[in-house]
Amino acid sequence: MSKHFQREIDNLKKKILTVGATVEERIAQAIAAVIQHDAKLAEQVAEGDEEIDMMEVEVEEECLKILALYQPVAIDLRFVVAVLKINNDLERMADLAVNIARRASYLARYPNLEVPPHLAAMAQKTQAMVKQSLDALVRQDPELARRVCAADYEVDQLNRQMHVLIQAQIRATPERVEQLIHMLSVSRHLERIADLATNVAEDVIYTVTGEIVRHRTAAYS
Repeated sequence: MSKHFQREIDNLKKKILTVGATVEERIAQAIAAVIQHDAKLAEQVAEGDEEIDMMEVEVEEECLKILALYQPVAIDLRFVVAVLKINNDLERMADLAVNIARRASYLARYPNLEVPPHLAAMAQKTQAMVKQSLDALVRQDPELARRVCAADYEVDQLNRQMHVLIQAQIRATPERVEQLIHMLSVSRHLERIADLATNVAEDVIYTVTGEIVRHRTAAYS
């Protein structure tokens, strides 16, 4: 039974990492669509959402099967529970990537509208957080996970700076208000993806150490 159980755990890990890699790619494509004013790439991201939904359901069913058949305990139980939560967070990241892609489709009509440096920096930091949270899961590395959690503050700061910048640009060029609001929406979605990457990192910490760090800012310092 232990060999079968270990095989199931290994298979589950491969599946959640496949979902993670796919979501990471979609986020990168959505951001590239915004920066490059690429409507075709944005459309590809939107069209791929159903695939991730199906992958999410498959991983959830696998988790429930393991819980029912093997009744894992200790770190194995924490791992399966964490995968259930991470799976949901990854699917929500994919939905946000689709939202960004839809904004990109609209913004592609205005190729002269510059992407603010704050937004490009946000995109870079958010992508790094997603990648590192998944790396922390693969390595079962709580220290890397804590660094992801700490990085969320930087993304929040950039998002606040984007709000100030967009407000100033709306006052200066009110005729561009709709385009600027779409740009601000991209910022908001990136900030939310960073929050979800933080959730993944928190679940890695829980899996490895048994420590619940949600709502505990001091735990990241």
